[in-house]
Amino acid sequence: MASVKELLVYSLKELDAAELKDFQWYLQEHHECISKSDMENADRLKTVDKMVACFGPEKAVKITLDILNKINHNLAKKIENKHKKAQAEGNTNASVPVGADSELQNFLKTHKNNMKKKAKYIFEGNKENDTDLKTVYTELFITEGDMKDVNHEHEILKIDDAFRNKKTLDKPIKCNDIFTELRKKNDEKIVLTKGVAGIGKTVSVHKCILDWAEGNTNQDIDCVFLLPFREINVIKDKEISLHEFLLKFYPGLKDLEKSKLYKDCKLVFIFDGLDESRLPLNFKSDTLDTVEERASVDVLFTSLVKGKLLPSALVWVTSRPAAANQIPSEHVGLFTEVRGFTDEQKEEYFRKRITDESLASRIISHIKTSRSLYIMCHIPVFCWITATVLQDILTENGEENISTTLTEMYIHFLRIQMNMKSQKYDEQEEKECAKLLRSNRKIIQKLAKLAFQQLKKENIVFYEKDLKECGINVSKDTEFTGMIAEIFKKENGLYKTKVFSFVHLSVQEFLAAVHVFICYLDKNRQELRFFYEDSQNTAIQKVQFFFRNVKFHDLTKRATDKAMQSKRGHLDLFLRFLMGISLESSQNLLKGLITHSKDTSVSIRLTTEHIKELQKQNISDETSVNLFYCLLELKDNSLYEEIQTYISSDAHPGRDLSSSMCTVLTSVLLMSEKVLDEFNPKRFTSPSNYKRLLPAVRCCRKSLFDGCGLDETCCETVSSALQSSNSHLTELDLSNNHLQDYGVKLLSDGLKSSHCQLNILRFSICNLTAQSCESLSSALKSSHSVLRELDLSNNDLQDSGVKFLSDGLRSPNCQLEILRLSGCMVTEEGCCYVSSAQTSNPSCLRELDLSYNHLGDSGVKLLSEKLEAPNCSLDKFKYVKQEVV
Repeated sequence: MASVKELLVYSLKELDAAELKDFQWYLQEHHECISKSDMENADRLKTVDKMVACFGPEKAVKITLDILNKINHNLAKKIENKHKKAQAEGNTNASVPVGADSELQNFLKTHKNNMKKKAKYIFEGNKENDTDLKTVYTELFITEGDMKDVNHEHEILKIDDAFRNKKTLDKPIKCNDIFTELRKKNDEKIVLTKGVAGIGKTVSVHKCILDWAEGNTNQDIDCVFLLPFREINVIKDKEISLHEFLLKFYPGLKDLEKSKLYKDCKLVFIFDGLDESRLPLNFKSDTLDTVEERASVDVLFTSLVKGKLLPSALVWVTSRPAAANQIPSEHVGLFTEVRGFTDEQKEEYFRKRITDESLASRIISHIKTSRSLYIMCHIPVFCWITATVLQDILTENGEENISTTLTEMYIHFLRIQMNMKSQKYDEQEEKECAKLLRSNRKIIQKLAKLAFQQLKKENIVFYEKDLKECGINVSKDTEFTGMIAEIFKKENGLYKTKVFSFVHLSVQEFLAAVHVFICYLDKNRQELRFFYEDSQNTAIQKVQFFFRNVKFHDLTKRATDKAMQSKRGHLDLFLRFLMGISLESSQNLLKGLITHSKDTSVSIRLTTEHIKELQKQNISDETSVNLFYCLLELKDNSLYEEIQTYISSDAHPGRDLSSSMCTVLTSVLLMSEKVLDEFNPKRFTSPSNYKRLLPAVRCCRKSLFDGCGLDETCCETVSSALQSSNSHLTELDLSNNHLQDYGVKLLSDGLKSSHCQLNILRFSICNLTAQSCESLSSALKSSHSVLRELDLSNNDLQDSGVKFLSDGLRSPNCQLEILRLSGCMVTEEGCCYVSSAQTSNPSCLRELDLSYNHLGDSGVKLLSEKLEAPNCSLDKFKYVKQEVV
């Protein structure tokens, strides 16, 4: 590496000052990881250091040659020859540090090839049919954020992300740029990446490793170690050194002189799946300082995270949201979130996975008709389940009228894995299906029991002893072939330890619900006791429970209570499935797996009544949304229809909605295809609930949120709506809110989007300064800007603000026709700026309001004269003179 840097420094020394400036300009213009500020006042040495840090040695050389060819062709040829000579002498191998002996070089080369093989395939269904990552990989939406409130994350709302009034505009980041971004912030700390189960954390890790191993990215890194927590659990109780720890996973280290690896190489440790960890994670314990010291695996891990052990190494940890807070924020240099697929990426995934273009289009069209399914499809694994079900139904049955509840989707998925292709089959096929059901019933029921037992403990990874407790014999490989391999994964860990999990957390939740319903049918009170237990249960109450005739509506009531008590929502999807399975249509689909059905119509009616009573109370947003979905799983649309009357009526509904019902109303709007002409939150509820209705701006053409107590953080929700591919918003009134400059900056990002259709925007009385004008000016210059009317009245903008706006008005992209700056502390100087903009771009503005400002006679005269100019589009200038008190 030293020789590469020397070569690059030598190259830049050959450039004069002007050529160096040209070189740095090309760098910052064409490479995102190098910013303008990085190159400001940067000398040759700093420029080389930045390039090697961003691109790695070999790519830095290639980029240097490309730029030199543009500005000094002769020098480029000279440097290229010098570099080729150095390569021939073995001095610039990017993956091996200079001075490394052949033993280390051989290990690093072999290790890189092995990591390439490890990362090349991903699991999609049967383990025998692992999929080549490159053929199906779709870029995931990953953002950089902060760690606050991670311990309050609720998994169900991470799935129904569109319903959250949360930050949605964090900085996008690609998985291959994670270490580059960390270096910009603090590479002495770690990267922590969160995301719900199945969202693509592990796929992102594999893609990053594969691109590194193939020599495409991060070539300044010498060695990457992937360390899944599900395998670390096997050795969690051992006293071990770092080198001994790595040997368990990478035996090729055995014959290597360890000092050279840890001293001379740039290492990366990727710990995947913190939520699967069974380590105590005690960050207050003692730490290790050297690779030779021995301690528990927990101490070893925390020492790496704290930067005490191998401080030069990079550490990346992935986790589900509920477990992310186990890493103290002071040790995190970069916090990212995998959010799955955007709407465009969903479609890209289906078209990649389904080669029949016509079938792919039909599937995408169907998914869009059910907003709940469409939202769930931002999770890659759910996309795979949905594609499996709909591809089978549309291909085998040609059915167009497909059920769209979540429960039915998963029942179809289970049936497909048992080769039950159709709901409607003849007598011969029915016999075949019954035979398949009988042969699979026992193992599915065992898996369903395992799913429920482990869901209660919030475990998503299991070991042999967990399976044995549910009567599953892991020595019988036949139990894990065929359809079972499609829903249940078995992996070989350390010491040939078998590690198990369902293909997705939602599959575990679905089977857990199947188990509970079977227990209800079979009157298995032992298993149902979980829902009736609490700290107040006396011994007598526990005895009485075993003589109780459990009614289904009572069971669902107790299950609802349990789900509502969970801070992390681990029973929410389970509750949806339990209610959906109780329907007669669902029981018919599950015939064979369940030995007999039961009429639950009365219980379903009582359950729906209970849910509607809960919705009238001020329950949490999480509970409101989930209970609303429970009603849809029960095929009760009454609450949905009631909400629709609120939306459809022009008059005031007659009663204010509760906070929970406001959340449901927003959910209904986001689920439906309906676009409102006008949305005014004052029609529905009291001021304390206006913010809950803010996400509805995505579903209307005109939105009136003036005087609704909004702040700058609310602008993130609105900006996200403006950037949505299905945005319909053309008029937005945010006047008389405490938005401040930062809020306007966020909204300006939305105005620059190619999807934005906003024509009219009002910001009167929003505590804005000239800084807001700078942000809006940038939006006006955007090639995507469609803004026609802008009201900034009664803000402290002053002449400096008008100057910024005038810069935007000069742009040929600007389409602004009406500008209101009444009461903005503008003087004659501001009039000059507007006049200058009109001269540069005569077509800008046809109406200008500068009332209640101190323009002076000369300022008014200047603009009045503009009205008389033959090529000026300004035909209306309003000015009411500010009275001097």
